[in-house]
Amino acid sequence: MNTEHIEIPGSHGSKLSSRLDLPSGPVRAYALIAHCFTCGKDSLASSRIARALTSHGIAVMRIDFTGIGSSDGDFASTNFSSNVADLRAVAQFMRDQDRAPTLLIGHSLGGAAVLSVAKHIPEVRAVITIAAPSDPGHVVGLFGDNVARIQEEGAVDVRLAGRPFRITRQFLEDVGNQRLLDDVANLDRPLLVLHSPQDTTVGVENGLQIFAAARQAKSFMALDGADHLLIDKSAAAYAADLLLAWSRRYLPPEAEPAAPEVVVPDGTVLVAENHLGRYQQSIRVAGHQLVADEPAAVGGTGVGPGPYDFLLAALGACTSMTLRMYAERKELPLEHVSVALRHAKIHAQDCATCDTKEGRVDRIERQISLRGPLTPEQRTALLGIADRCPVHRTLQSEVSIVTSADTSDEALDNPSGP
Repeated sequence: MNTEHIEIPGSHGSKLSSRLDLPSGPVRAYALIAHCFTCGKDSLASSRIARALTSHGIAVMRIDFTGIGSSDGDFASTNFSSNVADLRAVAQFMRDQDRAPTLLIGHSLGGAAVLSVAKHIPEVRAVITIAAPSDPGHVVGLFGDNVARIQEEGAVDVRLAGRPFRITRQFLEDVGNQRLLDDVANLDRPLLVLHSPQDTTVGVENGLQIFAAARQAKSFMALDGADHLLIDKSAAAYAADLLLAWSRRYLPPEAEPAAPEVVVPDGTVLVAENHLGRYQQSIRVAGHQLVADEPAAVGGTGVGPGPYDFLLAALGACTSMTLRMYAERKELPLEHVSVALRHAKIHAQDCATCDTKEGRVDRIERQISLRGPLTPEQRTALLGIADRCPVHRTLQSEVSIVTSADTSDEALDNPSGP
């Protein structure tokens, strides 16, 4: 993701630490995410959902509420109402930048906050809650035996998720005065409720109560097996997939890149950025179009094989084809060929057959499976032929790569290619 780090004036006048995650291509819409109680904008759930949204052209604003994370201000002076006010301030900032949010997404207490603030953001077309309580007062249960002390002393340090937070009497009074289900009934926006039946922090009955109170278009989807914080990567990915599929009808359609008329000469492979992801490449060869990409772990979107995957595929395909040709010429009873390949960098000193003895060298492991009523001699002959496949020979021979710049007028006008 491309990211803008922004400081936004919050409801208390202090600066809210925010980040706007942007897709690599055109922005389809904007989303605003509210995180869980005492969490921050960089929580695992928020980060993973943001990454999924940006891969589909949706820019995502994430903030730290007042007194949380990198934001200024005193957490002890905040409450549920101030969190809602912070969201209104951020929405106004986005509106002023012509980036008003189309989607509101809230996790846990943040889900309750987006239900309360939605009526104040006219640009919002859909609201999604994840593991949200049906009553903000539910959070009081996290304070355990400290509630009486807070009421009596006015403020007490409570440890939550291993960190101390100062909880005040005014916080308890504020959440006690909320009527969230009334806001849900008057939401007048399509609503998606995501909740895990196994959530032991905010029970699934909360999600069902929110769903039952909604009078508009609504959907309830179970995050089966997920914990409350969506710490498991697959749970966060599943939640992201569900909300993306559901919200599609409330968003502008994804822009489909025009397919330019590109003539690729015979014997030429044309590779060019397609601008649908940070590293995505369109490959045109012999009337075919392929996509190359890098995994998400290194900044890609994982929609296609990587460069080394294509290299291994070329060797594997050539190996299998060569064996098939040999078997047909020799009339061998070869029924099926499969080739499994892996690429790695190894220490040169660990390579017994390498001339290089310093640094690292490339190692390709190729495992060939031959099926059919072949004799041991026939299998040995076929494995020997594998080393004679043209791609194998190319990889092991001296290769000259000549690079030149395309200085034609068309290339200068369109340097990124087709």
